Amino acid sequence: MNNAHPQTSPPAPATHDPAQDLANKRLAILIIALVGLLLAGGQTLANLATQGHAAFNTTNLGLFWGLPIVIYDYFLLTSTGLAMVASLAIVTGAEEFRPVLRRTVWLALAGLLGGVVVLMLELGHPLRALWAVPFSFAFSSPLYWKVMAVSFYVLSLLVLLYRLLRTHWTLQSLRPYALVALALALSVTAIAGVVYGSQSFRPFWASGDIPVAFIFESLLGGLAFIYFFSYLAYAFNPKWMPADLRHLFDTRLPTLLALAIFIHLLFVVARLGSGLYGNAEGLQVWQYLASSPLLYLELFVGLLLPLILLMLPQTRTYPAVQIVASLLVMNALLIARYEYIIGGQLVPLFKGAWAPDLINYVPSMTGWLLLLVAIFLSNAVNAFGELKLGLGSNEQ
Repeated sequence: MNNAHPQTSPPAPATHDPAQDLANKRLAILIIALVGLLLAGGQTLANLATQGHAAFNTTNLGLFWGLPIVIYDYFLLTSTGLAMVASLAIVTGAEEFRPVLRRTVWLALAGLLGGVVVLMLELGHPLRALWAVPFSFAFSSPLYWKVMAVSFYVLSLLVLLYRLLRTHWTLQSLRPYALVALALALSVTAIAGVVYGSQSFRPFWASGDIPVAFIFESLLGGLAFIYFFSYLAYAFNPKWMPADLRHLFDTRLPTLLALAIFIHLLFVVARLGSGLYGNAEGLQVWQYLASSPLLYLELFVGLLLPLILLMLPQTRTYPAVQIVASLLVMNALLIARYEYIIGGQLVPLFKGAWAPDLINYVPSMTGWLLLLVAIFLSNAVNAFGELKLGLGSNEQ
């Protein structure tokens, strides 16, 4: 009698599911963003409840817009830049941008939400502003038209996103919706430039080229955000990225990002040279900025270094280089927004013996917390979209 045990095959190894791994990482990003939002938002609300508007370190000498307005404008202009990139790709029939269209429009909404929440927290009565501004009928104020344009801009993004999330779409079918979104994104950006550029009583701001500079700055921010958040969507692992997305990142997009950096750099250097040479009251802020390490960090690390990396054939297609370059540009634009908005207010409007030559401003802890609120909120919204909306899908 044969008592030998029958041979059994070893258990099959567990299959490795990259899609599930990616979903887990996106869920982890969402959880981290929500926890960060809860902590930063809770402390911000506590500070505002106990200190009121004094928590922002602004003064009655003329510096009324502090770091919260810097954050709001930064996220607003980045949002319009993202919308412009997506809309231009659709209008011009750039099929190679198909894999980033959904993500770009969703990012525009996520960034805008982060900026608007910061603005609402900066206002003394945010709920009152929701009805008081539209029904003020202050037609002569650029800020009134900015609010109205932003409202219609949001609606255009929602409609465009709805069309993108449907199946069997073509760039041709999306063109009418993209044209509306493009016109409104350009309007919001240009009006934001007019808000500053038309203020002749602040020579540091006053200039007719500011609306155009804002448009190019927005496009630069949009391209940088597409790079960084597309890599983030795939947990910074290029092997998980679709082939058509990698192709876009290695061919067309580095050139566009480098060109946008170069144009923005020209604007910055030209305004710096003109400001240092000028002798009008208010332009002495340029001498102050030229002595600040932030300016050189912006110019050489945030703009010139990424420009060189993206121009060199040996480095421009490396994922690590693209991630670092986009991150440096994003930070450089935040520095530029801070220097522009704060710098324009450092000279008191009505100087006297009681007013210093330049106003001393240091962002408060509450201001920095609001930056974290905007970052965490935008990332939470974006991560939710990556998890639930199939933003990386490339449907025809």
